[in-house]
Amino acid sequence: MKVVLFCGGLGTRIREYPEPVPKPMIPVGHEPILWHVMQYYSQYGHRDFVLCMGYKADVIKRFFLDYRPSVYTDCLVSGNGSKVELLGKPQEDWRVALIDTGVWRNIGQRLWAVRDHVKDEECFLANYSDGLCDVDLDDMIRTFMASGKTACFLAVHPPVTFHLADIADDGRVRALLGSDDSNIWINGGFFIMRPTIFEYMREGEELVIEPFQRLIADDQLLAYKYTGFWRAMDTLRDRQVLEEMVERGYAPWRQRNTRTPELAVCKA
Repeated sequence: MKVVLFCGGLGTRIREYPEPVPKPMIPVGHEPILWHVMQYYSQYGHRDFVLCMGYKADVIKRFFLDYRPSVYTDCLVSGNGSKVELLGKPQEDWRVALIDTGVWRNIGQRLWAVRDHVKDEECFLANYSDGLCDVDLDDMIRTFMASGKTACFLAVHPPVTFHLADIADDGRVRALLGSDDSNIWINGGFFIMRPTIFEYMREGEELVIEPFQRLIADDQLLAYKYTGFWRAMDTLRDRQVLEEMVERGYAPWRQRNTRTPELAVCKA
């Protein structure tokens, strides 16, 4: 399956990062988070990528044009650097379409701009490129295919707990509702879609707003509930958490698992 990766946003919520690079190129460990996302899909055999670039697209292009597997695995160098022998497992061979979809476009516009690249696919995958997860992708795909729906998104719990408050118009707090987020599900940014998704889209629309509302009205949107590891890199604190995990040698998004998900159909 082709994998569409949205890499063009400004990353305004993580603007504190000191270097002016696209958000997907911010490193987690020694590699950009985009590299980790692509490795996640590669381990399931999906290595044909369509990158929807925008902000500082040249930085992403240079990364792939200058890509060297020896940078990311153990190697033996001889001949004053003229000969390089990989000692670890070589990185997967990727086919990457680098498409500049503009700086100021939203996710829906970016997907619309690359529709010709996926129009002949039975299904395709898509991702925001700023989050990591260890969901069993094979099972998610099987569940989606069996559903017959047009689109599916990964539904996850927020990574932190918080207190919900019932507040009156004048500011009085009527009640604190606790910090249990077990009933709160959010869009985790991992998608599966059929090309018929474009029949629900209009040029200029944000993907998860108007098109998803039309899908819900037609009972064509599936939520794949997952309670395992998921983390989006929205802030520098999120990046720090992921960095610390990599430093400890714990990268669950690189380890296939067998957790059983819940399944939900989105209703209007």
